[in-house]
Parts: sequence; C-alpha cells; structure tokens
Amino acid sequence: MKLNFQSAFVLIFFCGGCAGLNLELHKASAQKPSQVALYYSVETSDGSPVPGIAAETFRIYEDDRLISPYESKQTILNPEVAVAHYIVLLLDLSGSITESGSLPSLLEAAGIFAEKVTRSHPMAVVGFDGGPKLIKVTNFTARHAEVRAGLKRLAYKRIKDPSTNLNGAVVEAVKELEKQMAKATQPLRFGTLVVFTDGTDRAHRVTEDAMHEVLDEARVNVFVIGLGGEIDVKQLAKLSRTGFVKAANLAAIGTAFDEVAAQIEAAGKKFYLLSYCSPSRAGTHLLRVELEVDERSGGLEHRFNADGFGPGCNPAKEPRFSVGRIRIR
Repeated sequence: MKLNFQSAFVLIFFCGGCAGLNLELHKASAQKPSQVALYYSVETSDGSPVPGIAAETFRIYEDDRLISPYESKQTILNPEVAVAHYIVLLLDLSGSITESGSLPSLLEAAGIFAEKVTRSHPMAVVGFDGGPKLIKVTNFTARHAEVRAGLKRLAYKRIKDPSTNLNGAVVEAVKELEKQMAKATQPLRFGTLVVFTDGTDRAHRVTEDAMHEVLDEARVNVFVIGLGGEIDVKQLAKLSRTGFVKAANLAAIGTAFDEVAAQIEAAGKKFYLLSYCSPSRAGTHLLRVELEVDERSGGLEHRFNADGFGPGCNPAKEPRFSVGRIRIR
C-alpha cells in the first residue's frame, strides 16, 4: 500500500539483526509541544498478530540513544481516537440461494457474524441478485439487534432477478464503504468488505477487470466466503484480497462466517498506537522502536522533525495524523 507522508516524515523499515517479529509502520505524526506518535502493527514471522503488549515493553531510541520511559512518558493510546473501521457484509441473494432453501441458514450465520463483529466495528448489510442495484438490508450500525431485524425482514423479501451480479455488487458495495469512510472524524480509516456467494458473476453488467480496478483504487480489505461446488475457486481467491474461506455445504456456512469474524478480530489486535514525549528540541532525528517478546525481536525506524519542540508535552493527547486508508494486511 502506498502511504502519503508530509516531507518531514521519511519512512524506513528496520530489520537490523532482528528476527521473529515484524513491526510495520502505517502512520506517524510529530506535533508541538513535543509529542511523537506512531501507528503500527506487530506480527510474528508467520503473520500472526501479537496482542496485549504493554507500553513499557517497547524501547525507544533517538539517534541511537535509549530514552527512559520516565522521560518519554511513553503510552499506548486507544486506537479509536485516531482509527475508524467500517464493515460491509455483501450477501448473494440470487436464485440459487433464495430458491434452493439455503436462505435461512445464510441469514442465521450472518446474524451470528454480526453479533461478533459489531462489538468492535459498525457494520452495514447489503445483498445482490441479478439487478444493477444493491438490496439494502441495514445501514451502518454497531447494534447487532438492528442487523438481526434487517436480516429477519430479508427472509420475506421477494427477489426480482434470479441472476448473479457479483462484479457489479462488489463495485457498489465498495462505494458504500467509501462514502462511510469519508464521513469518519478519525484520520485513519479501515474499510472491510465481506462477500458471501455460491456462484460466479452471471449478469455480466461489470467486467471482472473493471471490478478489480475499483478494488485496487479503493484499497479496502476483502474477505470472501464461497459456498458449494459451483464456485470458481480461482476467481474468488483473486477477489479475496485479505482472506478466502470455502464452505463445502450449508452445514459449514456458520463455521465459515466464524472463521472470517475471528480473522477480523485477530487482525485488529496487531495494531498499536504508541505515543511519547520527545526530549529533542530542534532538527531532524532518527527514531527507532525495538521490541522483544518471548525471545522474538523486531523493530522499525522513522525520521521526524523536532523544530519548535519544547516542554509541556502530554502523550495522551490525540495525535494529528494525515488522513489515509489502511489495510489489514
């Protein structure tokens, strides 16, 4: 993912002999009087998140000199002060679902998924058939009861076009995500699309290439749940930028949704918002953050400008990041 930083910030990834942990910087800010804040992820070498790391575990160096935690007042801030994460669940409501008896199982699994996901993130649910427009189920909400009510109403909704406008629905769902992210007050924004389908695009309203161009531009996370033997695994795996789960039959739908919910929850645990008070008062400096957990270590480097810095820093203050989108992986 391409990140945009002001000229004062130069991003450098640090490996330097470290092994076992991957620290990836996503955004950084330096603001007067002397607060420096970093939003980054911590993963093991196999991509597993490393949650629950205390602020004092991170070692902060400026120009190769270790800064005392008492001097830096380093703290881990709640990411919600700077980060918004919205989710759209896109459900295949084509004839192969609604006319085959699969819909009740799908709605039940989607309801359980919503209960888990909305504990942390606002979510909207939309559906698609063969028509050009999305079928609105719920607006963005953090209340799973609202999602359940919308899904219940969907059980009695008559579908107009039994075909499958998968490509077009993905494009329209991304637009819904983008509109919601644009309303966020937080500068850092995640958008996640979860697609459920039991087939491939049959309507041919939007080409596959055009759909992928939209996804490339939007930089959103995409999980896909594919049901049954009619799916094109290669096509859906390409669509699933973040994760793909195949459900062999109706009985496996619930497990598939649970797996995606677990992946979303786990991914959120790898992000940290570290803030500290810099002792520097002028000039450009090399910041290095190092971490060692369970005999695994890693680190990152970043340059920041301290011109105009002075006393009176509060590391708990909300950082001022430039607006940008972040992907889970």
